Amino acid sequence: MSYDPEKKAPVAPTDTAEPKSTPSSMASPGDDVEAKEEAGKLDFGEPKSPLHEAAFVFVVCAAQFMTQAGLALSIAPLKIISASFNSTPKDLTWASAAYSLTVGTFIFVSGRLGDIYGHRLLFIIGFLWFGLWSLLGGFSVWSNPIFFDCCRAFQGIGPALLLPNGVAILGRSYPPGRRKGMVFCLFGGVAPGGFTLGATFSSLLAERLWWPWAYWIMGITCFIFAILGFLVIPHVPQEQPRPDLSTFDRLDVRGAVTGVSGLVLINFAWNQAAMVGWAVPYTYVLLIAGMLMLVLFLFSERKAVYPLLPPTVFKGETGWVLGCIAAGWSSFGVLVFYYFNILENLEGNSGLLVTAKWAGASASGACAAVVTSLLLGRISASIIMFIAMLAFLAGQVLLASMPMGQIYWANAFVIMLVTPWGMDMSFPSGILILSDSMSQKDQGAAGSLVNTVVNYSISLGLGFAGTVERYVNDDGKDVLKGYRGATYVGVGLAGLGTIIATCFMAVAWRSRKGS
Repeated sequence: MSYDPEKKAPVAPTDTAEPKSTPSSMASPGDDVEAKEEAGKLDFGEPKSPLHEAAFVFVVCAAQFMTQAGLALSIAPLKIISASFNSTPKDLTWASAAYSLTVGTFIFVSGRLGDIYGHRLLFIIGFLWFGLWSLLGGFSVWSNPIFFDCCRAFQGIGPALLLPNGVAILGRSYPPGRRKGMVFCLFGGVAPGGFTLGATFSSLLAERLWWPWAYWIMGITCFIFAILGFLVIPHVPQEQPRPDLSTFDRLDVRGAVTGVSGLVLINFAWNQAAMVGWAVPYTYVLLIAGMLMLVLFLFSERKAVYPLLPPTVFKGETGWVLGCIAAGWSSFGVLVFYYFNILENLEGNSGLLVTAKWAGASASGACAAVVTSLLLGRISASIIMFIAMLAFLAGQVLLASMPMGQIYWANAFVIMLVTPWGMDMSFPSGILILSDSMSQKDQGAAGSLVNTVVNYSISLGLGFAGTVERYVNDDGKDVLKGYRGATYVGVGLAGLGTIIATCFMAVAWRSRKGS
């Protein structure tokens, strides 16, 4: 079935008539009139039953859940994994950064691939790829840390395929309205639970059995979700391409090559600088090369027939939203990495105990998702973003100022409760704003952009913090001082997000007052 982005469901010539055809969406009959009209644009068929819709949403949300579980696999049991390779946790910094790097970088183009070849197909391939490299990551125990880091990098390509195409599937299944907002909040709300579950099982298996089992179980689970996706996500024939538009143009190959190359080089330079320092020439050479590639990307996009970044991306609220998300989520990457490292390496907690101390984040995040779904459409998006940035900032300040030996129920407990509100207020509201502002044919691009900013920012924030840690820890002699320096970077990033959100509120208020 092909679709015309401008075509609405046919209606009778009277004002009160109902549409002649049943809207092909998962919207409920209670959605507003505009939503009913918009439903004619949507692709995925009406659910056969409430159970089918529940299974559909469950499988799509599993993409976010498993992505965050995958991030936790190398953070919680890092000491045990590094010991198995006869190295130190510092030597395996790339185990986390490489995963976030490929997630954040390859998302940039995977949404466009889904727009062209089918979001369902790319979604299923994403789980299969994720599962394969999870298995290989476990087998790397018989190899070396370099192969393990490479497996983590390739593992991240799976979520890069999953996230934007999952967002696009939801965006093309629900018309604008309350129901769509609730589904997107659910998609974002499972993130803390995914991280907690991944950290729990990886720590438990590492301490009680063998750490590779976490990767093998992850791989098997991903294969199961690929099968479920094949069964519950409806197959939709693709839109017929314009005969005058080549695949090269539709994929925007020039933009993809220059954009991905620039993002990889910049991110690699910052994270490698945390390992070897900026005195090594190739670090700043790669940084300069990455910046040049991004300049070429911007020139390429101006001339592209079908650009990876549609012209509507930075209009209206979207630029402010993306700025807030970039700053806030980069601080989150710093917080969660150093939260585990401080409690494990300085406080002497096991990975499993630290995971238990973080476990309440799942419930806190679920509450944040529910509250956000109720607030969307009732208050300005700028206010939601401001509250989210305050949550990120509060968590970072508490971590940076946490005294050693302090009781858990003080800073560490509050950090765990507050931080998920930043995650689960900023992500769903941001992705909903971009989804509603872009046409149905660009839903993959909308999903790619938000997820690129989220995951790339996590990896880049770790690079910033790791570089500062290296230069202030007196060559590893003062670990606490290094960790403090890194957490201060997180405070600065969260503070930047708060400033952007404040400006966003001011602009939004002036815009409403002017209208």
